[in-house]
Amino acid sequence: MRDGLVPTALGTVVTAGAAALRARDMRKTGMRKKNIVPMLETAVLGFGLAHVVLGTIDLIQHRE
Repeated sequence: MRDGLVPTALGTVVTAGAAALRARDMRKTGMRKKNIVPMLETAVLGFGLAHVVLGTIDLIQHRE
């Protein structure tokens, strides 16, 4: 497996999942343009959490 494949895949999945959840909320509540900011915040949060997980994976792998 290529280096960086796991971080890329995990980051993509987490960000897409967070954006999908926010999009569902947008459809239900009829969010307006001004409510796009919370959606972006959620995407950034998901991306950040992915990096935390990836950093932990790298630390564990480097121990072995």
